[in-house]
Amino acid sequence: MQNNTTQNSEAADTTDCNSQPLLFQDLGPRKVVADFSGGQLTNDGGALLLRQVDNSLGLTSMIAGCFTDVRDPSYVEHSLRGLIAQRIFGLALGYEDLNDHQELRRDPVFAAAAGKLDPLGESRRLPGDRGNALAAPCTLNRLEPGNDQDTRAHKFTFDAEQIEDTLLTPGGRCLNKHAREIILDFDATDDPLHGDQEGAFFNACHDCCCYLPLYCFIGDIPVWAQLCTSDEDASEGTEPWRK
Repeated sequence: MQNNTTQNSEAADTTDCNSQPLLFQDLGPRKVVADFSGGQLTNDGGALLLRQVDNSLGLTSMIAGCFTDVRDPSYVEHSLRGLIAQRIFGLALGYEDLNDHQELRRDPVFAAAAGKLDPLGESRRLPGDRGNALAAPCTLNRLEPGNDQDTRAHKFTFDAEQIEDTLLTPGGRCLNKHAREIILDFDATDDPLHGDQEGAFFNACHDCCCYLPLYCFIGDIPVWAQLCTSDEDASEGTEPWRK
């Protein structure tokens, strides 16, 4: 039997690529454009999407308003808001440890996401810092435990209750303003630990050493997350409902 069907399609010897660049919100006088021609490369292009979301919500700016910064402005190269954005974006991209920022600080896309107008770090004051647009782990470390240190190197303090209120605000904006009743759904889940992390305890229910973070949802809207150790009851910190 002879097959008279003719196949007209042929495999192309080149890859057809869309030459239209991806445009993002401007960074000061600079255009932020994504293409695939090589040059400066990054593993975290999604950082630009985080920047877009943060510019819309204003989250890092609101959190920065909960801190007090007593640094001498003449020596400041990393703004408070920029430090907070660097740390939060790093966490969102899966970089949990401060030492991850030893390499991240050289990433121009990550620097652009954190708001650096010089994402290559070419204009840093000290020659040894040039090429590193973002803050080093030691600088971020001074930001995080600010309220617990009393040295001349620690220049940040924060209001913990104000931060809590700030983090609750975006979730509250998502609620139906006409709702007559809301239900708070609290749930804890295990976060397994591997090593000798501070606060690690064995939990018989989950059969592992873990943290036991507590989450609160209203419908499908997450409004709270609190890190807890697993040596306490999962409902620790909540109050029973009363009429």
